[in-house]
Amino acid sequence: MEILLQQIINGLVLGSMYALVALGYTMVYGIINLINFAHGEVLMVGALTSWTIIGFMKDAMPSAPGWLILLIAVIIACVVSATLNFVIEKVAYRPLRNSPKLAPLITAIGMSILLQTLAMIIWKPNYKPYPSLLPSAPIEVGGAVITPTQILILGVTAVSLAVLMWLVNYTKLGRAMRATAENPRVAALMGVKPDMVISATFIIGAVLAAIAGVMYAANYGTVQHTMGFLPGLKAFTAAVFGGIGNLAGAVVGAILLGLIESIGSGYIGALTGGLLGSNYTDIFAFVVLIIVLTLRPSGLLGERVADRA
Repeated sequence: MEILLQQIINGLVLGSMYALVALGYTMVYGIINLINFAHGEVLMVGALTSWTIIGFMKDAMPSAPGWLILLIAVIIACVVSATLNFVIEKVAYRPLRNSPKLAPLITAIGMSILLQTLAMIIWKPNYKPYPSLLPSAPIEVGGAVITPTQILILGVTAVSLAVLMWLVNYTKLGRAMRATAENPRVAALMGVKPDMVISATFIIGAVLAAIAGVMYAANYGTVQHTMGFLPGLKAFTAAVFGGIGNLAGAVVGAILLGLIESIGSGYIGALTGGLLGSNYTDIFAFVVLIIVLTLRPSGLLGERVADRA
């Protein structure tokens, strides 16, 4: 039972990080029907930027508290990632907005490879240890343990999701985003500026990805130029799992995906004597995804929309 509880905690932490990235995928897809495959690299840039800032601040202000250094690093990482995603949308995606859907998809994959290569040149390809800035003493909960970093991840994710839901549902920008997602031409006739709304969507998604990148690095203790690929792929899987284009679906899909991975690799691994353990983590997630999409192609919370005549 302790093993199951521990894996549930790990799954919630993992799913929380996936949720922040999945929201970026699903918001962009909901508005312009584009899968931004460079989104995982935005997470990577945020994590590596924070690593650079933390190293600089620890040298410049060795007596500064760890939480302050981490907060400043997160803010700067969000600014850098938001600027990067804004430029990507304006340079790589906007000129192809009315092109066949295959063109922006190929561009997104190319942008992902380009960002990985640039990051490898700037930060070098070796793995870099991520500094531990928070207390590391674990807290015991019913026989399982959780670290202060994991508690912070859960708290930051909950606050970020609450702010995003408020932004989308109760602000002028949120109404403009929903109107643009419904019909950009009609929204433009009603005074909405679709280009501005799309850029704002990319910026918001980048901020969430940067926060997820810093949390991912802090939780696993290492950063590297390819670190965004697998979390990006898993977050995209979570968005499809929950229903691409649906914000609540992205969160539900991410949490379920995190729980499936953790329970599959830990709990089932223990029951099988390590035969099906952490080396097969990805299998559990993608098998469940295939089953769900076979039975419900629109995802768990996705709506079945008929093609318009």
